[in-house]
Amino acid sequence: MSSTLRQNAQELSEPWPECSCGFDPFSGSCSGIPAGVVGDGESSALNALLLEPVTLRLRSGAIPLPTLGQSTLFSMVRPRWHLRSSAGSNRLGHRWDQFVALWAAFNLLWVCFDITYVPLRTFWLQRNLYPLPSAPLVLRLGFLPDITPHYDPVKGIEAHRETQAYLDAFDQMDRALLAGSSASDLRRRQVALTDQMIDDNPFLASGGSGTLEKIKNRLRERADQDSAKQSAEQLLGDDWLSRQPWSEERRFWQQQVLPLVATNYWRSIDENGRPTDNFWRFDLLLFQSVFLADILLRAARLRRRLPGLSWGEALLRRWTDLPLLMPFWRWLRLIPVVERLQTSGLVNMEPLRAVVSRAVVALLAVELFEVLALQLMDGAQGLIRSPQWPQRIRRLRSHQSVSINDERELVELMRIWGPLLLSDVGPRLAPQLQAVLAHALQQTLQSMVVPPGLRQLQLLMQVEQQLTQQLASGMVDSMMELSRGAGSRLQRRDNRQIDLLRDCVDRFWDELAQALESGPVLERSQQLVCALLEELKLTYLAQINRTGIDALIRELDQLTVPPSTAAQDQPIGAEASGLPSRSRDQSP
Repeated sequence: MSSTLRQNAQELSEPWPECSCGFDPFSGSCSGIPAGVVGDGESSALNALLLEPVTLRLRSGAIPLPTLGQSTLFSMVRPRWHLRSSAGSNRLGHRWDQFVALWAAFNLLWVCFDITYVPLRTFWLQRNLYPLPSAPLVLRLGFLPDITPHYDPVKGIEAHRETQAYLDAFDQMDRALLAGSSASDLRRRQVALTDQMIDDNPFLASGGSGTLEKIKNRLRERADQDSAKQSAEQLLGDDWLSRQPWSEERRFWQQQVLPLVATNYWRSIDENGRPTDNFWRFDLLLFQSVFLADILLRAARLRRRLPGLSWGEALLRRWTDLPLLMPFWRWLRLIPVVERLQTSGLVNMEPLRAVVSRAVVALLAVELFEVLALQLMDGAQGLIRSPQWPQRIRRLRSHQSVSINDERELVELMRIWGPLLLSDVGPRLAPQLQAVLAHALQQTLQSMVVPPGLRQLQLLMQVEQQLTQQLASGMVDSMMELSRGAGSRLQRRDNRQIDLLRDCVDRFWDELAQALESGPVLERSQQLVCALLEELKLTYLAQINRTGIDALIRELDQLTVPPSTAAQDQPIGAEASGLPSRSRDQSP
């Protein structure tokens, strides 16, 4: 007993045949047909193989395997993104592809941040979010770091001298007032700087003209004045500060005015007259060098797989990676990044692609089908109306047709299907042919041989029935014998036979073309066939509408969407199918 178990264990430990779907003989889970299980002669028993219990036959005995369930059968039509992809044999190369995909994704995020940094610099500076610009609702995101001092040099951004002088002067005045000094000179200087800022509008350099208007409006509202300059003079005057303590008044300036002033900046211009942008230096050093090395590595792997491919052709096949090396239109890097994330297995984009493609197909299916069908029918009508139609039929002969290889497909099909129909299919239809022929003979005898008065005799009718059955059986047997003989002869590979078949086919096309040329059939046939195609265009194409396309999409959903859990758990065994069990031989 122990030796038998050891022998079975040794046989089970040996490699199984390769399976593209991951067949597990112990759990019975399989999303397809294992390679080598269904051979050329077993394709007709495919359903029986899936539905019936499977027995693993070893040299020392047989082990029954579980019956496949409905969930296993459904996995054959499951969506492509539900199938498990096999891992690559080169683990190091796969890890490199994943690293480059993650590095490219990080680069894409940095590109998006760089593109939006200047328009969103105020947000990164203040870290305040205004959900409703028209309402005084502010969400302070203090947990975000202030990155402007570190990233401003990358974009060539510096503090504006006029607004920075305004902030420094206010800071000096604030310290003096908090110390208890009147600071009248500092207050007058601050009023003068406010007037100068209103007159010069330094916010034009950064495209923030609206910021100055916000400052002026807040000064007017605070002082209840129509002039922003008079409002600043009043708010920093002795009378106002005598009624309003500076500890409260400074809160208005620090919360309502100074943050707006601090948003202004100055950006340098390069020699080409464009704003300074040093992002390309980091992009070239940290990212594009890695992308270039990866593209060359992929091209080398492609050339190793296809030795006849040149470097130029290999690089052209990686044309989708071109945005990774372009210093402009960096947002196009989304295309190669998505492709790399998909191919590396980090992100599965197939469901999204399927939804988008399905929407496009649903929108354009009717128009595309109409255009293709009309083009096909118009081309057929043009071919049929052509006076060269008989000549084109004559070109179907073997010595005038273009063949990819030396094999004549039509002759070979006749040689294969002839024995199949004559030797296999025809003899199996003998009972049905006998019944049909006997019935026809009986009806003929009743109407022509037997007088109407004698048809009531039961004995005569039985004799007639037996006679017709014997005649039909003899005729069918003779036909079947002749059919088997002809099939067996056709099944033999004979060069003379092939030549005769080819001559027969060529003669048929030649005679058909000659008959069309010599008689009045050609013109009438052209009219009838073209009229038939025209009717197809007017009737069938008119019935194609959006409803039919939607029905096709729903039918596709039924094939690809997984069923309910209850339906998946219901087994389909040999008892339900009524098919006998079969075994699968496995030998080392």
